[in-house]
Amino acid sequence: MDPGDLQHVLSALPEISHPDILVDMRHSDDAGVLRLTNDIALVQTLDFFTPIVDDPYHFGRIAAANAFSDIYAMGAKPLTAMNIVCFPSKDFSQDILRNTLSGGHSIIQEAGAFLMGGHSVDDLEFKYGLSVTGVVHPEKIITNSRACPGDACILTKALGSGVLATALKGQLAQQDEIDSLIATTACLNKSAASVMKEFPISACTDITGFGLAGHLCEMAQASGVSIFIDSNRLPLIKQTVIEYANMGLVPAGTYANKSYYKQYIQIESGVARSFEDIFYDPQTSGGLLFCLPEKYAKDCIAELKLKKVNAGMIGVVKAQLKKHVYLK
Repeated sequence: MDPGDLQHVLSALPEISHPDILVDMRHSDDAGVLRLTNDIALVQTLDFFTPIVDDPYHFGRIAAANAFSDIYAMGAKPLTAMNIVCFPSKDFSQDILRNTLSGGHSIIQEAGAFLMGGHSVDDLEFKYGLSVTGVVHPEKIITNSRACPGDACILTKALGSGVLATALKGQLAQQDEIDSLIATTACLNKSAASVMKEFPISACTDITGFGLAGHLCEMAQASGVSIFIDSNRLPLIKQTVIEYANMGLVPAGTYANKSYYKQYIQIESGVARSFEDIFYDPQTSGGLLFCLPEKYAKDCIAELKLKKVNAGMIGVVKAQLKKHVYLK
């Protein structure tokens, strides 16, 4: 859904206040958090979408990895998962659904969680995802609203999944590009999250449908800061992402994100149009974006690379200026 339309719909819902609700939807955080005891808080999220690749097993892996990212972004440990399925049973064979669920279950096991069941409905369009529940100590919750001036911004996955998926739909993507798309999007953020917990993280979110631009805006607005991003530091799944973006192979969500978030963003005139599109590109199962004091950035990135997480510093946090985000 268009970010502006979503905000309009959500504004109609009443705000709920309770001392045990530690995180709700006011700051567009990745999951809700409810305190159960002084030592345990429940973290809940839900996510599902249509296939971005042709192979049902890999689609299941990607959809599951995407759902778990919300739990990791909050600094929590995933415990259980439930399948969400919309399936055109009259048009697709049961093998497609079986392989999709098998792919999802492989990621659930990798995350160390347990599949508890789920729900399915007949639908005209295939959709799959998970509802995931985790736990975290109430004093160790990581939100998107505490980024501080002087922080470094670290991104743990490369960008361009929306562009590559569009190229795949247009039957233009090469096999090595498809393989890279699957490898990136089906990768759990588990290792990145384990390293993140070893450092004094100020704020975190995962990069999904609103693109890097949208999620940066949410973080900057919630934290009362401005975030400066260097386009030369943005990692790409494949360099051909630039070529496809130049060809106009960007998903519709890119234009929706740009239409809504451009009011909060200043982009220098020297930034290439392709990188602007990649900046707004809706991501599927993207990386974690987190902020920490810049003096820890080098050591944090080194630890991430030891865990085979290809992370890098892409920008810095500064005191609040006119715009939420600046792309140079």
